Amino acid sequence: MLSFSFMEQRLQKILSEMGIASRRRAEGLILEGRVMVNGRAAELGMKADTSRDHIKVDGKLLIRAEPKAYLIMNKPRGVVTSLFDPEGRPTVKDFLSGIKQRVYPVGRLDYDSEGLLFFTNDGDLAQSVLHPSRKIPKTYMVKVKGIIENEALKKLSTGMRIEGALTAPAKTRKIREGEQNSWIEITIHEGRKRQIRQMLERVGHPVLKLKRIRIGSLKLGDLKPGEIRRLTPDELNKLREETAGG
Repeated sequence: MLSFSFMEQRLQKILSEMGIASRRRAEGLILEGRVMVNGRAAELGMKADTSRDHIKVDGKLLIRAEPKAYLIMNKPRGVVTSLFDPEGRPTVKDFLSGIKQRVYPVGRLDYDSEGLLFFTNDGDLAQSVLHPSRKIPKTYMVKVKGIIENEALKKLSTGMRIEGALTAPAKTRKIREGEQNSWIEITIHEGRKRQIRQMLERVGHPVLKLKRIRIGSLKLGDLKPGEIRRLTPDELNKLREETAGG
């Protein structure tokens, strides 16, 4: 059976990306016999895979970059969005045992909240997702106490002052209502601590349940609580597109 590696790159490109030398100078290092791949002298035009091959320059083994990973999780309620909790509570790290790369949560969800969390070890993309200038929308399904009226939804939509600062307008719509509570969908692009809970408290409808279902183009879908999966190439491309520039 044939085995294909899609991570192979020309040696001079690898050395350049790792900051060892420019591509032209890397070619010179190879021609001078100063580059070894798996114990053998490298040749110009040779390709290698940094996740598999041992590459040395002047006898020094290069530290290969960890492969990038992009995942989403359905964080259960009662779990801390952290890799460690000094109080000993369950953390999202408890659900990452099958993931080889060391990934980190991008943004947070409260201990009592649940839903979509994005994880990666790609620092540049993580910063782009979080950067205020990108205004990446985040959508939540929220169960609130009482029957919420249109006037309250309007206040949420126009913005309100919380902790001395005005919130950006939110998109809201009522999903359904029962005898003593209501379900609404709310979309914001800010990331203030416990923002949605504070906003709904201000309009007299405390949050009973809060679940994030979307971050930009990423959707929670049918992931069950505690489940985690890798992004598809299409999902990753869309996320990169919407976080580029700005």
